[in-house]
Amino acid sequence: MPSSLFLLIGITLMYSTPLVFGALSGVISERSGVVNIGIEGMMMVGAFTASAVSYFTGNPWLGFLAAGLTGAIIALLHAFASITFRADQTVSGVAINLLAPGLALFFCRRLFDNAAMTPVYTTLPKLFGDKALAGTPYASLNVDVTVALGLVAAVIMWFVLYKTKWGLRVRAVGEHPAAADTLGINVERTRYVCVIVSGMLAGFGGASVTLAIVSQFTQTAISGQGFIALAAVIFGKWKPHGAYGACLLFGLAQALAVILGGGATPIPSQIVAMFPYVMTIVVLVLFVGRSEAPKADGVPYIKGGR
Repeated sequence: MPSSLFLLIGITLMYSTPLVFGALSGVISERSGVVNIGIEGMMMVGAFTASAVSYFTGNPWLGFLAAGLTGAIIALLHAFASITFRADQTVSGVAINLLAPGLALFFCRRLFDNAAMTPVYTTLPKLFGDKALAGTPYASLNVDVTVALGLVAAVIMWFVLYKTKWGLRVRAVGEHPAAADTLGINVERTRYVCVIVSGMLAGFGGASVTLAIVSQFTQTAISGQGFIALAAVIFGKWKPHGAYGACLLFGLAQALAVILGGGATPIPSQIVAMFPYVMTIVVLVLFVGRSEAPKADGVPYIKGGR
């Protein structure tokens, strides 16, 4: 019984980590007033970049950092469209979600002999070392190092948003950009920084899949993780700690799907696999109306406008 519980905890932490990075991506962007629907696409690009760089260099840490960089570059496109040109932020995000998988598949075929997936490569280490706790009931608790990185990222974001002057400026820009502008805060620059950081975090989320959960990139590597992360943002009320807790809940749903889908119940595996996504829909239905987003979220800022 304890080993089964530890297994459930370990799988929950493993599957919640990409969601944590994705949800933090949404929190920092939307706190500044920019809706980022494109988290899914940014995670996809990050997942492929992490795989390719890790394969060609043999260093998964370089892959992880490169994933953050490419995620930031894709986010820059979203920022350019949404902030500079004041395009519809939802449309821009959807466009990124359509563009990113195509880009990832194109470069995958170009780099890997027209294959739709990468070869197997070296992944990131376990938190306590690859062989630590082996043969003990606690072996499942030796989670990937990305689990710790996700927790650290959530703590840092909470501290920055609620304990620093810059965090106060971000929240002011997301709530009342005109008032923030009159106080000398550069609204566009603040939003640009937040969206770029958002893309970097989403890239890390994609890397957390292909450098920890699996050891190769495929077209289905992300499979809706970005959209579940968006649900976690809403469920967590646009707060880093709330989003982190929501990600643990969704991670638990995925862990149960993995365990129950292995033949432990008479329920068909296809039905069990639907559980995390059904849970996402239920959460959105129940909490969208009750959670209050930043007042200027999704509203382009026009200097001097009302």
